[in-house]
Amino acid sequence: MSSFGLLLLSCSTVVFLLAATVAKAWALAPGMGKLVLTLALYSAGNLIMLKLVREFGMASAFSLSAVVQLVAVNVIALTWFGESLTFTQASGIVLAIVAVGLITLGPAFGK
Repeated sequence: MSSFGLLLLSCSTVVFLLAATVAKAWALAPGMGKLVLTLALYSAGNLIMLKLVREFGMASAFSLSAVVQLVAVNVIALTWFGESLTFTQASGIVLAIVAVGLITLGPAFGK
């Protein structure tokens, strides 16, 4: 991955994390401003993802973004919002990370 690609992935992750955080804040105390901000942030994140898709292809861009967001969103949910996971849910998250890793790295090992 190029430095520019890593920068784009980082930017999209930050934007999507902000969107998820505002969405959670909206869920706790709904308001039109939070809703508009959530939609704007998710839209901005998806515009960044379009550039990533063009640069790396759909499979790689979305797979990388999915695993980074999966980890980051759970860290925020568990630490910032005090949510908890059952053993089954935590196992599912670990398996999802492994699955996305295999999808992303699969072509490199399959050759």
